Amino acid sequence: MTQQPNLLDTMGGLDALRPVINDFIDRVRADVMIGFHFNAADPDLLKQRELEFTARALGADIPYTGRGMRQAHANHPILSGQFYRRLMILRQTLADHAVPQPVTEAILLHTERLHDLIVRVPDACSPPKRPTERP
Repeated sequence: MTQQPNLLDTMGGLDALRPVINDFIDRVRADVMIGFHFNAADPDLLKQRELEFTARALGADIPYTGRGMRQAHANHPILSGQFYRRLMILRQTLADHAVPQPVTEAILLHTERLHDLIVRVPDACSPPKRPTERP
């Protein structure tokens, strides 16, 4: 049986994803609104963890060596607006690198789903709670 290519393979594998992630992390670290959150982080380690995490989200069978999202962000008072600023930078980076639309959509959707694991301080940008969710 032939295995179907995953989305990472569709975009050209890790060699195609790595420069996108490197550029994205550089942009995030340089951003005046959210860059300060990353001042203490080792940029090379951050790039490696982001590469692993994104590659896995795209179907790659590689290990993710970082901590879970909730644990990794537990000590950071991240606002919802800051989360969406990072998402906007990601969207722009993917567009600037001409990442194929299905890959872009998968990365953005995967990232959006992390909101509640990362954001610690609800604000006006936080999505409304669904009626079945408890506060």
